[in-house]
Amino acid sequence: MFKIKKLPLLVVSILGYLAILLTFSGSVMPAYGQEAVRAVPSLGKGPYEIIMFADYLCPPCRQIDSKTEPLFKELLASGKVKITFVDVPFSAVTPMYAKYYLYSVNAGADEQDILHIRRVLFDAAQGKNIKMEDDLIGYLKEQKISWKAMNEKSIFPLLSAIIKEHKVDATPTCIIKYSAMDVKKFVGTDEIWDGLTKLKAHLATVKK
Repeated sequence: MFKIKKLPLLVVSILGYLAILLTFSGSVMPAYGQEAVRAVPSLGKGPYEIIMFADYLCPPCRQIDSKTEPLFKELLASGKVKITFVDVPFSAVTPMYAKYYLYSVNAGADEQDILHIRRVLFDAAQGKNIKMEDDLIGYLKEQKISWKAMNEKSIFPLLSAIIKEHKVDATPTCIIKYSAMDVKKFVGTDEIWDGLTKLKAHLATVKK
């Protein structure tokens, strides 16, 4: 589990997203083609919401990402669940990975593609130990992952706000919203898996 103990979460979040803005000040896309994105990408629609917070360099995050992929497919197929992935910039290279996750989603990836893209990004970060942008681009091409540049900077404040709202100071963390008044927080692979399987069981009792 990745956990920030030395700095307050607000400071970590601001520093992380500031690093993104400074690191990716250039663009492969002309300014006139960059339209502001006003919502964080999500999968599915429904009254129940799952928010997964992860860092691509966090081994438990990779573990739970792999374990939950089949379950997420089931939950999305129910038509009752919305899933949002929030990349937490605890590691120095996470901003680069967050950027290409957004770019890949922007290329028109569907729900199944997005789950696959996240697995590829975790493999690149931990399996291949890729730390340079050109190397990541090459690996995505090798894995046949398409991406399309966007004005990613417009989405970073939204991600930061979600992190601060839920006081995320460790990864992996999962928020499950049964309703506006019933919001549950799970930290660590075991807690998250238990929370998600309980949600699945609950959905089986809910009428369509």
